[in-house]
Amino acid sequence: MREPSFGKENLGAVIGAVTGALGGLFAVVIPLAILTRNIQMLSAARTLGIISFVVCTPIGWFAGGYICHVLTKILGAKKAGILGGLLGGLLPVTGFALWGLYVMTH
Repeated sequence: MREPSFGKENLGAVIGAVTGALGGLFAVVIPLAILTRNIQMLSAARTLGIISFVVCTPIGWFAGGYICHVLTKILGAKKAGILGGLLGGLLPVTGFALWGLYVMTH
């Protein structure tokens, strides 16, 4: 099976970009809201949320596309696209959430 071309669109890439974009908006401030037990803190760091959105979207696109390509051999096209996109989108979101947790606790 051929490797996908760089940045080629597929179901996994689209789902990865959407997951990364939506998760990236809140990934940095969720630890702050949980630690302070105040939901109003979700709007406290809007600039960091936008930066996270801009970074997580393309990373989710590329990671989702490649993970989808690898999983296609095992699961089939549709299931691999959904699972690969979710995993690829959650990779940068998890990284930003862990970074946010580190920043809030230190």
